[in-house]
Formats: sequence, C-alpha cells, structure tokens
Amino acid sequence: MVDSINDIARQARQGSVSAIIQVLNDNLADSGVRTRAVFEQGVLQLLCEAPKPEQLEQTVLVPNIRQILESLQPRQIRRVKINSRIVREQQLLWLEEIQRDGINQLLWSEEIVLNRPNPIRRFFRDLGERQPLDPKAGFPKKSPSRFIREKRLFWRGLIGGASLSIFLLLVGWTVYNWLERSNSQVATETPSEAVDENNAADNAADSEANSEANPSLIQVAPGTSGTSDPFADAVRLAEAAVQAGQQAETPAEWQALAEQWQQASDLMSQISPDDPRYEVAQDRVAVYRQNSESARLQAESN
Repeated sequence: MVDSINDIARQARQGSVSAIIQVLNDNLADSGVRTRAVFEQGVLQLLCEAPKPEQLEQTVLVPNIRQILESLQPRQIRRVKINSRIVREQQLLWLEEIQRDGINQLLWSEEIVLNRPNPIRRFFRDLGERQPLDPKAGFPKKSPSRFIREKRLFWRGLIGGASLSIFLLLVGWTVYNWLERSNSQVATETPSEAVDENNAADNAADSEANSEANPSLIQVAPGTSGTSDPFADAVRLAEAAVQAGQQAETPAEWQALAEQWQQASDLMSQISPDDPRYEVAQDRVAVYRQNSESARLQAESN
C-alpha cells in the first residue's frame, strides 16, 4: 500500500495529470471536494466540485490546493486555474462547458502561479527517485555509504567535465594569442603602456585587499595574471568557483559563490562580437549566470 502511494506521488511529480488528481482527491476527501483536471495550453485547468457551496470556500480551498501542488512540484506545471461549481452529473466535456458559459456554470474561478522549485533540491530528489523501492518500507534502498559514494561520483563528474571545458578554452585562447603574435611585430614599451601596467598593478592590489576582507570570495581583476584578456580571467574564475562549490555550506559562502559566478559571467560579456571567441563567450555568459542563480537560491534556502 505504501509502495502504491509513493508510486502515485512520484508520477504526480513527473507531471502525470491523473496522478495529480488522485493526490488532490486523497487530500481533499475530508472536505467533501472532488477534482478533475485537464492540462491545456500550458495551464492546468482544475475543476473542484462539492455538494454545498460552503465546502468550496475560495479563501480556504485555493491556499490548500496551492500547498498540495507546491509540495509535489509537478514538472512543466506552474500555472493552475482553479474552477469550482456544485457537483453535477458526469460531463466528459466539462472544460468546454465552463469556457462557453463560465458565469452560469461556476461559483468562482481563480488562476494561480506555483512557486519555482529549488533546482538543487529537485535534482537530488529526482536522483533518489530513480533508485529501486523497498517493497516493505516503500523508500529507496540506499545506505548512507552508498549515498556518500554517489555524491562523490557526482561531484567528480562535474569537476571533470568543467575542467575539460576550461582546458579546451585555454588551449583555444593560447593558439589564438600565438597566431596574433606571429602576425604582429614586437613593439617597444611606450609611456602609455607603462601607465597601463601601473593601473593593472593598482587593480591587483585592490583585488588582493578585497580577497583578504572576504576570504570566501575569489576575485580576479583583469590584467593581474599576465594578461588583460577578460576571457582568460573569466575561465580562471570559473575554475576557482567549481572548486569552492565543493566546500560551500553556510548561506554566506553560497552567496559569495553566487557573486563569484556572476563576476565570471560579467567578464565573459566583455568579449566583443568581432572576437573569434565571441560565440563561446556568449554561451559561457549564460552558463555562469545560471550557476550564480543556483548558488543564490541555495543561500536563500539554508
């Protein structure tokens, strides 16, 4: 019995409309409310029926349904339109009926938007749901040691993929600079170049002071590592952010990590359209910004 309940909840989280109806009916059974639903044009059309109007009190029913759906976090479903009416004979085309004559058909209707689920928590929840269920307990068969091993494998794969991407970007950047140098002549240092180097040194000193004030945030100032190329600075900052993400635990550390990813994204956005690496840089801008948002959500949830 427990296995069946867990299976229905899992199907509801995957976006099954029939499973969502069953979960809603189980939770609303004590109030005498029955539901039917259709997913149409990105909106879950929900019909609530009861023998008496007081059982369909809008101020009570809407928050209750919102709480149930947000606890499920069904995939691909964010907009929900809740319709209510006194119970009547079964109608196969009930949605067409209320859309054609909603004033006479319904007591009231209200559209709600479900809160976005935490992407990190959803990932680990989906990872656990892919494990086989224990027929006696109805929960995934997973020992603490196995969970730790799977978590390590996940981070190892993430770091490996990120490291390979960073390595390929660095190789491309190195080849590009070598070709640029081979096509240009070596010029002597001018007074303006000396001024630029002094400014770079000042920026490096400011970056070092900021890092000492906030050790959880790794700052990379353009030009401090032997190059004035924001592309290379962003790559190095992203690599440092991947390493820092393995130790982040407190909200302050996650917030610092979010700012670090955002700094990497801002550096990538400085690449001009006529640069051969522009398309790669634009892709990295979106990826780094998404990583920043995920870290910020993690900081808010802790």
